[in-house]
Amino acid sequence: MTDFQPAELSIVTPTFCEAANVSLLVDAVAAALPDVRWEIIFVDDNSPDGTSDKIREIAQRDPRVRIVHRYGRRGLSSACIEGIMTSSAPYVAVMDSDMQHDEAILGQMFRRIREGDVDLVVGSRYVDGGGTGDWSKHRLWASKFATKLAGRLTRTRINDPMSGFFMVRRETFLAALPNLSSVGFKILLDLAASTPQPMRVAEVPYTFRTRQHGESKLDSLVLWEYLQLLLDKMFGHIIPVRFISFALVGGFGVVVHFAVLTLLFAGLGEGFGLAQLIATLVATSNNFFLNNMLTYRDQRLKGRKLFFGWVTFNLVCLTGALANVGVARWLFAHHNYWQIAALAGIAVTTVWNYAMSSIFTWKSRR
Repeated sequence: MTDFQPAELSIVTPTFCEAANVSLLVDAVAAALPDVRWEIIFVDDNSPDGTSDKIREIAQRDPRVRIVHRYGRRGLSSACIEGIMTSSAPYVAVMDSDMQHDEAILGQMFRRIREGDVDLVVGSRYVDGGGTGDWSKHRLWASKFATKLAGRLTRTRINDPMSGFFMVRRETFLAALPNLSSVGFKILLDLAASTPQPMRVAEVPYTFRTRQHGESKLDSLVLWEYLQLLLDKMFGHIIPVRFISFALVGGFGVVVHFAVLTLLFAGLGEGFGLAQLIATLVATSNNFFLNNMLTYRDQRLKGRKLFFGWVTFNLVCLTGALANVGVARWLFAHHNYWQIAALAGIAVTTVWNYAMSSIFTWKSRR
């Protein structure tokens, strides 16, 4: 009978286009944890560069390597959660696959959490001995500002709540699981804000390294994802964060609507009905593209799907657009307040657009 020893530590790392890094990470983890029974679980979001094939190739040689291959969905936080849920080890670490987290401190983190007096050990850039490497002043300022905002949400004092490198007890994670948002890319902040009781925390310093292979996944929209997470932790128990995002986009759509309407009706002297119709069409298209980029970022339509999504969105919203114009024209004819008439029409379209986009345009493509 085989003398099987289960893993003491599961290391969960999300991947997207990291084919050049996965073997390096496995070798580095093996060198860092020579006396620990570990496993590494890659959660790959169907990378087009062959990352999942590379992981499977490694797994054929090393049974400590596993893969969760996701299709049709994206997101760092949700990937981490799924990876943790597939493991059975009493301790779980989360780290990036791009070699920017210093795997050499995994052993120190593991020894610290096994002492039994803490629930969470964070790889921290903002304690003595830690650092951010060659970050620009702008990125460093943005990180520290986000850290201050995060500190207001959590009941647990963490010097680096924006870190993506940490180790947690399984029972602590499971206690937070019902309240996790799975929004954005900051799973540690989500975890710290979701536990029923404040966690006992230790922090181990490390210096953030420069990426050697591949391209950074951070883009100009990470701030929006961070805002979504903050909104969800503050109001998500009352209003779904996707609706909040949709409403914020709709608010900007109101600005677009009034700008077009004012230009055509008050500026160029077009009839109110025609001006309202054109303003509605422009604002509806504006809302579609912004919602595709922001609200439904995890389900973004691209290429041909983007075009057909736009067509579908406009078709299913046609009734709402007609109601918009009808309500606005009736109110304008009876009360002569074109601003109020326009707002009433916008309200009708907003409710209809949200319902239809949730049912048809994006939900059907999850």
